[in-house]
Amino acid sequence: MPRRILIAKPGLDGHDRGAKVVARALRDAGNEVIYTGLHQTPAQIVETAIHEDVDAIGLSTLSGAHMTLFPAVVELLRAQAIDDIVVFGGGIVPDHDAERLKEQGMGAIFTPGTPLAEVTGWVESNVRSR
Repeated sequence: MPRRILIAKPGLDGHDRGAKVVARALRDAGNEVIYTGLHQTPAQIVETAIHEDVDAIGLSTLSGAHMTLFPAVVELLRAQAIDDIVVFGGGIVPDHDAERLKEQGMGAIFTPGTPLAEVTGWVESNVRSR
């Protein structure tokens, strides 16, 4: 059974090219990918993840709101005692913020220029299908 991965754009960021490129790469690597589209709240993302029974959530932001939006998704999952959905992210995230996000429960942070094979390889190694 292929991994089910939700790709989501939290917040008001209107740029989704990177998210779509990552979604396609994950799909081409054999995963089932659900893309939520732009302007999702953390609550909407978590609700969709539960409804779609996903194995992972990939978040993308270029707006600078990663320190608010990414942890909100992780916290909402924890509040519902969901610990089997891996959350990873990407976008314009400074290294020091990436480390803090990992400490807060993010599995990985990928920045612009990361080879797609690195993203798909990380997902293969760190996300198990149900």
